[in-house]
Amino acid sequence: MNRRTLIIVTAVVAVGLFAIGGLLYSPTSKEVAVTKPVSNEAPLVRPHSPVFGAKDAPVTIVEFFDPACEACRAFHPVVKKILSEFQGKVRVVLRYTPFHGEASEQAIRVLEAARMQGVFEPVLEALLEFQPRWASHGAPAPGLILAIAEQAGLNADNAQTQMMAPQTVGVLNQDRADVEAVGVRQTPTFFVNGKPLDPFGADELRALVAAEVSANGS
Repeated sequence: MNRRTLIIVTAVVAVGLFAIGGLLYSPTSKEVAVTKPVSNEAPLVRPHSPVFGAKDAPVTIVEFFDPACEACRAFHPVVKKILSEFQGKVRVVLRYTPFHGEASEQAIRVLEAARMQGVFEPVLEALLEFQPRWASHGAPAPGLILAIAEQAGLNADNAQTQMMAPQTVGVLNQDRADVEAVGVRQTPTFFVNGKPLDPFGADELRALVAAEVSANGS
């Protein structure tokens, strides 16, 4: 078991059950705006990316995130706890990083459809909660993703079109290009106000966020 695996296990134990984490964080769907990708912005943050927390917060966590990634699932409650603790002072920007093939891309397309329908958050929570069912690395089942999202409030009929919309394709293509430009090789990868999280870990992430909050006078 390598150090990264130990950190992930520690994070899971520290935050407890995944469902408990959901109580700590409840941003509104209106905060997750849908805009067209802009190709000339800094690659860490794009106008089209999902944003949680106060949009004018002085501290920005950028998470390169794969919905099929077990470590991303483990860190999800950690990030929510940080947002709760530093409410109004921190925002999180999600960048899609489809490293796990078809299942990852299908989940991202469903999330983008959910964004268009205003149900991004409940669909994200459902996909992460049931990730072991559809994202098993031994036998992924991307066909289950849409049904899981539908149970969380997604209109599956409308989603079929939205998942293939030019806007959705543009988001995927832009994020893939930025992942390559930034040099991201694993998920989750975090940046806090542009600073990479190194060394990696839940405690290290919280410490870096706290330092940036303090440095920005909050």
